[in-house]
Amino acid sequence: MLLDRCSSPLFLLQIWIEAMLDRPSAAIAHKPWLEADAPQDFISLADVVSFARQYLLSILAFVVAGIVCATFYFATSDPIYSARTQILIEPKIPRNLQQQPAEVNLSLDTAQVESQLAVLRSQKIAMMVIDDLGLMDNPTFRGLGGPTIGERFRRAWMSIVDAGGLTDFFHRVLPWPDRMEANSPQLESERRRLAVEIFSDGLDVQRVGVSYAMDITFQSQDPALAARIANATAEAFVREQVQTTTATASEGIAWLERRMREVGDQMNRATRVAQEFRAKHDYSIGQDETPVAGQDPALSEAQPTHQITLEQLEVTADTYRKMYESLLAAYTNSVDQQPYLIADARVITSATSPKKASRPRKTLILAFGALAGMVAGIGFAVARRGLDRNVRTPRQIRRELGLACIGELPTVSFRRGGFGRFDEVLRNPDSSFSGSLRSVKAIMGLAGATPSRRRIGITSVSPGDGKSTIVSNLAALCGATGTATLVINADDKSALANERLFSADFNAIDRDSASPKDIGKQIRFIEKTSFYYLKNDVSNSANLLVPDNMEKLLGEVGSYSIVIVELPPFSSGAEGLALCPLLDGVIVVAQWGETSLDQLEDLTQTLKNTNSSVLGVLMTRVRTVSAHRYRKRAGQAPR
Repeated sequence: MLLDRCSSPLFLLQIWIEAMLDRPSAAIAHKPWLEADAPQDFISLADVVSFARQYLLSILAFVVAGIVCATFYFATSDPIYSARTQILIEPKIPRNLQQQPAEVNLSLDTAQVESQLAVLRSQKIAMMVIDDLGLMDNPTFRGLGGPTIGERFRRAWMSIVDAGGLTDFFHRVLPWPDRMEANSPQLESERRRLAVEIFSDGLDVQRVGVSYAMDITFQSQDPALAARIANATAEAFVREQVQTTTATASEGIAWLERRMREVGDQMNRATRVAQEFRAKHDYSIGQDETPVAGQDPALSEAQPTHQITLEQLEVTADTYRKMYESLLAAYTNSVDQQPYLIADARVITSATSPKKASRPRKTLILAFGALAGMVAGIGFAVARRGLDRNVRTPRQIRRELGLACIGELPTVSFRRGGFGRFDEVLRNPDSSFSGSLRSVKAIMGLAGATPSRRRIGITSVSPGDGKSTIVSNLAALCGATGTATLVINADDKSALANERLFSADFNAIDRDSASPKDIGKQIRFIEKTSFYYLKNDVSNSANLLVPDNMEKLLGEVGSYSIVIVELPPFSSGAEGLALCPLLDGVIVVAQWGETSLDQLEDLTQTLKNTNSSVLGVLMTRVRTVSAHRYRKRAGQAPR
């Protein structure tokens, strides 16, 4: 059953999330909450809200840092302007493919368009634009690479100086070193190569959907230059189309001229041979006769010369004449069409100088910076929560220690001129602190004063955890209901022992005359808090930390309904916990976010080893309450 449950993906996911939010993964393996009978609680919405409230400031700090970095980025970046022009290409489909299915035509069109895109991105077009506009000597024709980190800080510093009107002063007193420019002359080929790279980086050519239109976009720091280069690129492409077509036509005409001369010469020779043969009235040609023009010599040797007749010579001459006439017609047609050669592309939209920079996009960068900061903040919070071994949630106490968290008390502010935080439940009975403490009183069953809960000890891990505040307010809460409550102070270094109000009535007692026999006379009633109080330093002869003396004292104060003993903290030594077995129960006080879980585990384990009854852990100075059940119980608790 346990193996099936542990192999469930949902169960493993729950373990991982709880490990990230509550404790390190190393502390999970040896805890008893993996037993089959232990209840498994999923992370509730209240836990998520508590986590968010706890690390809200850290997450917001990361978000603000991300926004500041984003602002610094686009404030120190050069504005980039984009100019766009559009051309339309007229595809040429061969006549033999025009009647083919649409799939063939589509594939052919795609190949033609992609070829035109390659021509637009070619180095030939780049060099034509660079030479036409003289970009190699234009100082505004620069790369799109952003400034370096040092240059960005320099710009930010100069912006601050300019805003304060201290430009001249800082240039004289603390000049910023200018960026060194390369003075070494560059080769012409290197300059051209660099210009082509800058042109290629700024040029973007895209096909518009599945149409024959193409968008030519150029990005530059100068808006006017961007428009000029975009238009020049389109014009260079059209001009290159015309030049290529003209060069092809010129090459064809030149070839036709050479071929016409060759065929003409062959035609003339064949005609002359036929005429000479007819003049001799001889139907054969001797071996010493001149071979027919254009005839293969090997064929002439293979065939006997007496087989050549006048009809054959006339057919040969007529064939060469027809070839010549065909070439002449093609030549005439080519010469007539050459002045009317046009490009297969035309400009349909000219680029204009942009008014607004296309980069950097401030809104998008700010949103990205805020999102990145939030993700980094959440990651930092999760990592910090996973590495944090201090007490923060009741779930940690329940699963790490196997104890119940009986209350979460918020921070109590100190007030001048009054009893301070020690009478908070009387001064502010409707506060969240008072309501939570009444819930603790109801949970413990102190209102009924049952015999099993008459003697209560309160201790903590270290001084300053709020132990004295809990003792005083809990006793005041019990005394306000008419229950006879006695507070025994067994910690002479506690804040309660040094309170002036509690020490005023003990100044007149002679310490030398104090003895265990008359220790009952040392108890004083505190009117402002409605409980009885026994101070430790008055009864040093009895030494309340000795178990025999404490047992005797508890027997003498049996008339009190509730006895609350303030025990020394665990950090002062374990000998103070020797009194715990004499009590009906012990409450451990832990400070939220400060008390270590390891030290708290040592304290509770020591109490269990002494056979002490641990009622639970009470968290003090809680900044974020993990659940609302304590507040609900506080509202339902009797007053």
